[in-house]
Amino acid sequence: MVVIHHNPECGTSRNVLEIIRAAGYQPEVIEYLQEGWTKAQLLALFAAADLTPRSALRTTKSPAKELGLLDESVSDERLLAAMLEHPVLVNRPIVCTPKGVKLCRPSEAVLDLLDQWPAGPFAKEDGELIIDAQGERV
Repeated sequence: MVVIHHNPECGTSRNVLEIIRAAGYQPEVIEYLQEGWTKAQLLALFAAADLTPRSALRTTKSPAKELGLLDESVSDERLLAAMLEHPVLVNRPIVCTPKGVKLCRPSEAVLDLLDQWPAGPFAKEDGELIIDAQGERV
């Protein structure tokens, strides 16, 4: 099973979802901006992906600066509380497969989590080739 914590407004998240689907998977898509997070869920995802709240913090196109979260002295607890209140603060997409959990930025990072890949050649939305005609990662 493949699960993607997805924001349809994010180009990277859309790219990752397209890679997953083009590889033949039917992922469970969790639109976390609508569903929100629980503290236990975030802690479990971060632990599985070897992330900290700081490393998972979305610093651009989010209210992180306005909320005073960019200062390195801000505690993990404060970051987590802010992420629960403002789900957009969590960087995305986070993908879970039997091979592991990963924040898939750049989008081709998802290939590490998939047993099968899309047929090549395969390019991202911006035209950058990520799988060549022989099916090899570029």
